[in-house]
Amino acid sequence: LWFATVDQKTTTIVAQFKDVNPNQQLIEVNARQSVFYPAKPGINYITVRGFTLEQAATNWAPPTAEQVGIIGTHWSKGWIIENNIIRYSTCTGLTLGKYGDKWDNTSANAAVGYIKTIERATNEAGWCKENIGSHMVRNNEISHCEQAGIVGSLGAIFSEITGNTIHDIHVRRLFTGHEMGGIKIHAPIDCLISGNHIYRTNRGIWLDWMTQGTRVTRNLLHDNGPREDLFIEVNHGPYVVDNNILLSKKTLLDNAQGGCYAHNLIAGEISFHPQGRKTPYHPEHSTKIAGLAVTKCGDNRFYNNIFIGGTGISNYTNGNILPSFVDGNTYLNGVKPYPKEKNSVVLKVNSDFKLITKSDGLYLKLNLPSGPKSSTLVTTKRLGLAKIPNLPYLNFNGAPLVIDRDFFGVKRNSKKPSSGPFAYSPKKKLEWKLTPIK
Repeated sequence: LWFATVDQKTTTIVAQFKDVNPNQQLIEVNARQSVFYPAKPGINYITVRGFTLEQAATNWAPPTAEQVGIIGTHWSKGWIIENNIIRYSTCTGLTLGKYGDKWDNTSANAAVGYIKTIERATNEAGWCKENIGSHMVRNNEISHCEQAGIVGSLGAIFSEITGNTIHDIHVRRLFTGHEMGGIKIHAPIDCLISGNHIYRTNRGIWLDWMTQGTRVTRNLLHDNGPREDLFIEVNHGPYVVDNNILLSKKTLLDNAQGGCYAHNLIAGEISFHPQGRKTPYHPEHSTKIAGLAVTKCGDNRFYNNIFIGGTGISNYTNGNILPSFVDGNTYLNGVKPYPKEKNSVVLKVNSDFKLITKSDGLYLKLNLPSGPKSSTLVTTKRLGLAKIPNLPYLNFNGAPLVIDRDFFGVKRNSKKPSSGPFAYSPKKKLEWKLTPIK
């Protein structure tokens, strides 16, 4: 779209202005790498509220390097970033990433290189709950970024990313590589990702390495692609994905193990691919490395979901992966049920969904004539232990997990909760108002 030539006296910019006369329009040249970003690490407890932050010439960066966005926390603790408009970044909007050092961009894109990055962060830069993370990122609108809306390597631990609207991310495809997504986090240890509305992104949420103690709940994702709403990569659990509405053509790429998927509405394809890379798992609520393991895939819990399209989870019977636990799911529109599931419901009806935009928000119209089956409440006790770290499924804050409320926060029937993200009553409602998410 543009390039520049520079000599000793002159900089010449050659650019395309499709259907626009640059002599008659305002032309802006990005001159700053960021808008709000500390000059050094360790600037803690900053609140940024109510700004419009836009038009920065941010650089693309991998997780082994410092990732600079329009706004970023730069290896600190306790920021509150809320009620801002963050948009028009050459690469990334908001960063919760690591510090920069002489090792940046030297890992040769290898797993061993990133493990060394983790070790240096721990031993030399104080990577732990006492020093890093615990940020609140809430109620922002983040859009028109060509790498990621929110990105972070190591620096997002123990943080809450809630109530954000994220859209038009990596849609022009100006760059290739990794780290592209609405939310892309490495090491979201004990993080909460909740109540976000993510659409028109190349990939919705990508949680990569050390997703442990994480809860992804009450998010609405649609019209993302050509990749997935959710990509979970080389993690060993435990992590929880519940009460999400996932409506894109591809729902989940599960190159991980030890996840709990409960009470979701799933419209797209699901696939998994075992990985030979050895990646870390941790003691409970800690950044310390307890061990390394390859990803065989499996060891998942699929409880009380509704599948209205795509491929379902019947392929998880592959004998080469870790066994999964499946119960209480509802299948429609020809989605094949899990063969070994005892308490499933298969409804042979046309339940195509429609998203309808009205003046007061986005509505979901969905035909579920028989209603989802009543099942059993999903709790820490029921889920057992994730195999590799041998740890229980807890809420992100360490409390026992009880998934007893739905997408809207409505209390479920504790004895016979219905499957799917709604505390469902088929006689009352077949249309739900989804946004704004409260």
